[in-house]
Amino acid sequence: MRKRTEPVTLEHESCAASGSSSSGSAAAALDADCRLKQNLRLAGKGPAEPRSGADAGMKRALGRRKSLWFRLRKIILCALGFYIAIPFLVKLCPGIQAKLIFLNFVRVPYFIDLKKPQDQGLNHTCNYYLQPEDDVTIGVWHTIPSIWWKNAQGKDQMWYEDALASNHPIILYLHGNAGTRGGDHRVELYKVLSSLGYHVVTFDYRGWGDSVGTPSERGMTYDALHVFDWIKARSGDNPVYIWGHSLGTGVATNLVRRLCERETPPDALILESPFTNIREEAKSHPFSVIYRYFPGFDWFFLDPITSSGIKFANDENPFPLQCEAHLLSSAHLAR
Repeated sequence: MRKRTEPVTLEHESCAASGSSSSGSAAAALDADCRLKQNLRLAGKGPAEPRSGADAGMKRALGRRKSLWFRLRKIILCALGFYIAIPFLVKLCPGIQAKLIFLNFVRVPYFIDLKKPQDQGLNHTCNYYLQPEDDVTIGVWHTIPSIWWKNAQGKDQMWYEDALASNHPIILYLHGNAGTRGGDHRVELYKVLSSLGYHVVTFDYRGWGDSVGTPSERGMTYDALHVFDWIKARSGDNPVYIWGHSLGTGVATNLVRRLCERETPPDALILESPFTNIREEAKSHPFSVIYRYFPGFDWFFLDPITSSGIKFANDENPFPLQCEAHLLSSAHLAR
């Protein structure tokens, strides 16, 4: 019995061994097959990665272009809306147009003390304050001929007023819009005229510089008339010339017309950079170029000026014949 069972046991053991070896080989084959498939998948994915990166880069570039175009379109639409809105704003608020004509809020140069003209190199100039009306005060500078600059040191206002009666002609200078009587180019002109032997009297209209009041054509003309009368009350028989520059030419012609009507004309009238009238000046001004062909330009931009009472009609300020002849002869002699 033992002899028969032993071979069976050995056979079973050999079968088990063979079975285990066959199952191990099958598992090994299965693992090898899995690794092969994984390698194939990795190999297949390798070449595709650069292509997907390029696609992402293109998408980002297109996104940037769309974003830039969106911003540009937004800026263009905003600018167009602003361009269209300005005419309606000016029409609804005529005061804006008056501000743009006077530009009295532009005080250049800034941070200067108009009470101290010597800070601007005018060491022979005195600062006054006159009162044309109860609620109006205007600042005035009086520069004497430069040959007296040594005598003028430390002198008070009364000395300067008495100096107007000396044998030197007087120029009443009416400046243009923007800035103050202390503007750099204006100060240089005072120095030149002073060196030529002239008294120079200039002032800031109401609303300009440190002068108190609200700007208007009537008010500016009245301020000039008040200063002219103040000069004539102190100058005796000395000649008085009126010099207007830019917007100041409109004030000058208004002033001279009033003086001629009351038969007290000045000795000469000098117009520097004059214009026909403020309406024509606004139409031809470089700032109006972008709106010159805008539909209803006159209605939007020019009519509000007229409605604000601003004309400065130099072409409508004819002087009496005797006044014209007097001005021409005096101007000829002044040369």
